[in-house]
Amino acid sequence: MKSGVKTYIYHFFGKDYKPVYILKDMLAGIIIALISIPISMGYSQIAGLPMIYGLYGSLLPILIYGLITTSKDFVFGVDAAPAALTGGVIAAMGIASESEEAIKTVPVITLAVSIWLLLFYILKAGRAVKYISMPVMGGFITGICIEIISIQIPKLYGGTAGTGEFYELVLHIIEEFKVFSPVSFSLSILCIAIILISRKFIPKFPMSIIILVAGGILTLTTNITDYGVKLLPEVAPGLPHLKLIHINVGNFSEILFSSLTIALVIMCETLLASRQNAINDGYDLNPSREVLAYTMANLSSAIVGSCPVNASVSRTSIARQFGSRSQLTSIFASITMAVILIFCTGFIKYLPVPVLTAIVVSALYSACEFHLAHRLLKTSKRDFIIFISAALGVLIFGTIYGVVIGCILSFFTVIVDTIVPPKDFMGVIEGRDGYYSLRRNKHAVPIDGVIIYRYGGNLFFANIDTFVKDIQDSIKPDTKVVIVYGSGIGNIDITATDRLVQLNRSLRERGISFYLTEHDGSINDKLKRFGAY
Repeated sequence: MKSGVKTYIYHFFGKDYKPVYILKDMLAGIIIALISIPISMGYSQIAGLPMIYGLYGSLLPILIYGLITTSKDFVFGVDAAPAALTGGVIAAMGIASESEEAIKTVPVITLAVSIWLLLFYILKAGRAVKYISMPVMGGFITGICIEIISIQIPKLYGGTAGTGEFYELVLHIIEEFKVFSPVSFSLSILCIAIILISRKFIPKFPMSIIILVAGGILTLTTNITDYGVKLLPEVAPGLPHLKLIHINVGNFSEILFSSLTIALVIMCETLLASRQNAINDGYDLNPSREVLAYTMANLSSAIVGSCPVNASVSRTSIARQFGSRSQLTSIFASITMAVILIFCTGFIKYLPVPVLTAIVVSALYSACEFHLAHRLLKTSKRDFIIFISAALGVLIFGTIYGVVIGCILSFFTVIVDTIVPPKDFMGVIEGRDGYYSLRRNKHAVPIDGVIIYRYGGNLFFANIDTFVKDIQDSIKPDTKVVIVYGSGIGNIDITATDRLVQLNRSLRERGISFYLTEHDGSINDKLKRFGAY
């Protein structure tokens, strides 16, 4: 029992956690709760629920997730992708947004999502994320961030948040210019500039909180609303009540099918983003435990009547900015949200929407993996294309298709690398021992009458023709010996074996000896089993 407790504490805090980090986690949690107010309320509306349910979804689910997850700092809550997908399901069912029917139906969708996530946990589907490459993850996260920024942009100048795919978001941005408020836009741009500049020169200073407080003071001391600056709506105080979910058997099958996409998006988006953070911070993420955390968080969201929840890249970025070191951040955020709902909902109505939106946008901008794109552009054009394709896939086709496109491209590059592995012809350098690449060393020269071919991959049906052609094309009239340096050959199939036998026969008919050297003993075993000798 004690060993289990120690293991849990180790996973929760990490071996390098220090008591001094508690204050940082507490500050980050308070900030996350405050930032979650406008984000959660807005996305709750997108999902078809009244705004108050967004705050409910930022209380119990974030606490449950924080207690179960193996991620050190990722923040859970009501967020863009599942909210938008849920709103689409509601619209397709002909249910009016924020209606009594929507209030009854959305928790059922959330419950169905948790059922799918539980199935993914049982099947250990989270392991598949390990096979998604860094360019795919970076492009995916960047695409998500750009999409959410596009959703938020109209709120910077007095408009409403957008919904839909990227092209719909762009059209909405243009359409909302009809309510353009210069004061609102100037205020938001000023806030973004202050946050980004302070992040560069004083990264540990809680500038977002200062701006949040300043926004409230500005509302109280001026008539800023007369100039097109919107404020958050008033929210009634009180904690959420646990609900008995009413399932309509008639439409539950439709909801169950539609919720599959939402569950896939939650698993892929959260695992990809949190795994990237884990890699950056040097610790291991447990995919199965993570999917269980998503399951329980969504189940708790359904119980309080809220929409599906997942990881928030924007709020996580803010938490990391303020030094979050453990999931105490989520616990403090949950406690803070409870205090806000009970005692402090009155101040929410004084917060300017453009100020809070500026905080979110600046966090999303910092979360974009532009530095990775720049690195890939300089080092690997192929990986850069994968990065851009994953990002564009998210923006053009949606979250799940962005991942699919990136994975297909990654799989294709693996196939190409397997079919065309590193290979070279070798020679000698006068006065030195060993053999050197004729292509990479200008002083290397071939040995008269001898061809040395170094091959760095497995031999199988898809690449054996290239292997044989390389050797045949290199043969000269004075060639007497062909040596394949096969230390990199780890496997061979029956097709490649037959071709090697044919190659050996044809070379010997021309008076040329053929040798396969330095390969692993298991290759000899397979050659014997396949009848090569």
